[in-house]
Amino acid sequence: MKPVKIHLIGIGGVGMAGLAVLLKARGHEVSGCDLKATPRTRWLESQGIPVFVGHSPDHLKDADEVIVTPAVARDNPERQACVNPRFRGEVLAELVNSTDGIAVCGSHGKTTTATWIAKLLQALGESVSWCIGGETGAFPVAHAAASGPLVVEADESDGTLALYRAKTLVVNKCEYDHPDHFKTEADYFACYETAKRNAETVIESESLDCSMVRTFECSNGLPEHNLKNMRAAVEVALRRGHAMTDIAKALPQIVAKLPDRRFERVWPQSNNQTVEQPNNLLVYTDYAHHPTEMACAVGMARQICRGTLRVLFQPHRYSRTKALLRDFPAAFEGADEVVLCPTYAAFEQPVEGGDIADLYRACRERFNAETRRRGKVSLFLSRSCDEAWEHAFNSMREGDLTLLLGAGDIINLVPQIHRDLDSASLRLCASNPTPRLRKIWIGQGSNTWKSDMNLSVEYVKTSGPAGAPGASLGIPWMAGIPGTVGGWIKMNAGAFGHSISEVLAEVKVDGRWLPASACGFSYRHSDITGEIQDFKLNSNYSAVRLPTSPSAEAYLAKRKKFPAGTYGSFFKNPEGDFAGRLLEAAGAKELRVGGASVWSEHANVIVRGEGATASDVIALARLMRNRVFFRFGVRLEPEVQGIVF
Repeated sequence: MKPVKIHLIGIGGVGMAGLAVLLKARGHEVSGCDLKATPRTRWLESQGIPVFVGHSPDHLKDADEVIVTPAVARDNPERQACVNPRFRGEVLAELVNSTDGIAVCGSHGKTTTATWIAKLLQALGESVSWCIGGETGAFPVAHAAASGPLVVEADESDGTLALYRAKTLVVNKCEYDHPDHFKTEADYFACYETAKRNAETVIESESLDCSMVRTFECSNGLPEHNLKNMRAAVEVALRRGHAMTDIAKALPQIVAKLPDRRFERVWPQSNNQTVEQPNNLLVYTDYAHHPTEMACAVGMARQICRGTLRVLFQPHRYSRTKALLRDFPAAFEGADEVVLCPTYAAFEQPVEGGDIADLYRACRERFNAETRRRGKVSLFLSRSCDEAWEHAFNSMREGDLTLLLGAGDIINLVPQIHRDLDSASLRLCASNPTPRLRKIWIGQGSNTWKSDMNLSVEYVKTSGPAGAPGASLGIPWMAGIPGTVGGWIKMNAGAFGHSISEVLAEVKVDGRWLPASACGFSYRHSDITGEIQDFKLNSNYSAVRLPTSPSAEAYLAKRKKFPAGTYGSFFKNPEGDFAGRLLEAAGAKELRVGGASVWSEHANVIVRGEGATASDVIALARLMRNRVFFRFGVRLEPEVQGIVF
C-alpha cells in the first residue's frame, strides 16, 4: 500500500490513537480530530501526528482516506461529509493480516493479555509492535517497531473480528455482549468462530492448564482470571520458540502491573501507604462493565476490605444494560452498598428497558432495602457520578473501600477523589467529615424529594409569613392542596387552570423584595433560589374570595382524595395535554419499584408504601417518564422539587 494522506475522526479514542501510530510508522501522512484535547491527543502530537480540536468537514479537504470509529455519531457533520469512510476495526485487521500478527480476542481480559504478551516478547528480545486498548503506566497504547510481530487487541464489538486472519489468535473467555451490534447470541459466537477458522494458530486460554504458572513466584496473589491471562502469554512465547527458563525469569516484572483501570488503586496514591496502615481509606477503580468482570472486581475488593465495601457503578450503554439486566444484580453480592449512576450512553440513543431505573428495579427485587446487618446490600440510585462520590466521601469510615466500576466517564471522578481525600483523610478516619452543606429551603416538604444518600445538604424549614400553611390564604381553587405559602410560591403551585403567581404582588427573598414580574414565574416554576421569607398580594386576591367565586367545597368535590404518602401530582402537564392521561395510556399504573408504586386511582401520583426509599421513588419516576417517552415521544418534566433526570 503506497503512502497516502489518512485522516482519523475520533482519533483520541484508545483504539484510534493506536491505529494512527501504526499507520504513521508505515509511511502514511496521518492527521486526526476529536471533540477536545486530552492527554492522549497531546501524546499523539508528540508522535508527530497533528490533531484538530472539534469536528469540521474542512479537515477532509486533502485526505485520501478517512477512518471513523462507531463512537462518532452518523449525523456528525464531518462524518456525513465523508465519501466511503472506513472503520477502525477493518483497517487494523488488514495490518494484522499482512504481518506476523498476534491478535487477542474474547469477552474478558483482552487488554491485560495483549499487554503481557507484548511486554513478554519484548523482554525476551523480540522487536515488537503493538496496538492495545489501554495504557499500563509508561507502556503506551501503541508502538511501531521496524520489524517483528504485531500484537493487537482484536475488538469484536462491531463484528470486524471476523475479518482477521491472524498468524496467532488468542481467544479468552467468551460471553454474550455488544447487543447493539449482535442481535442474538448465535450471531455473537459466530463472529468468533469465523476468526478462529481464519487463523493459522488458535490458543484458547480457557483450555490451557494453569498449574504450570501457579508454580511461578509471580503468580502469588493473582486471581484466577489473571492466571489464565498470564498462562496465555506464556503459551504464545512457548510457541514462538522461547525457552521456559527465560520466560520464567522475565515474567515477574511483566505481570507486576496491570493495565490502567484494571483493579487500579486510586487512593492512597503513595506506594508508601499500604493496606496494613491504620486509619486507612481505600479507593479502587476497575473498567469492568460486564457482570462477570464486575463480580471478579467486587470479589477482589472484598478480600482486602476491612470495613464497608461501597460500589459505585456506571452502566455502559443502554443496550448492554437491557440485554444483561438479570445478570447484573448477582455481580454486587459481595458488596455492602451499591450506588447506581446514570448510564454512560457512548454513542447510543436511549433504549427502552435499558435505563438505570430498570437496573435499579432488578437489583431491588434481589436485594432487601435493609442494611447489611441482615446480610443484604444497601441500594441507592444517584442522579450523577459526582453525587455518588459525595455520598461515598461523606460516609467513609476507617477500613472502608470504595470501588468505582464501569467503562464510562466515572473515571473522571479521580481528580476530585484525590482532592477530597488528600485534605481530609486523617479526619475522615476518626469520624464522618464535616460536610460542605448546601442549604435547601422547604416548607412542609410535601412536594420535595429528599435523597436517601449521605449528601452535603441541609434542609431548612421556612418560618414567618412564608412558613404559614398555604390553606391560610383561603383561595378556593387551592383548597385541599398541602404545603406552605413559601412552597406554593417557589413552585408556582396551582390547580384548575390557576397559579399562585396570579395573586402575588411582591416576594421577599433573602431580605430583598422582588416584584412578581422579576421572579421568573411560569407553569409550576419560578427562578427563585433563596429563602422565601414574606410576600404581598395584589388586587386580584380579593376577586378570588368574592361570594360569586366557586366555593372551596365545590373545588374539593372535584379533587381526588390523595392517599397518605404522596407528593400530589408528580409530573407537570405537557403543553396541550395531561401528564396523567399520557401515563395511564402508557400503562404506568402497573409500575412498582420496592415500596413505591403508582396510585391505582391516578397515574400521575406515586404512593410511598411500607419500606419505600427515596431511591425507589426516583427509579419509579424514571420508569414512568420512560413509558411516556417511548410510546408518545413526550418528555415529562417533574413537578416535585429535587428530582433531576
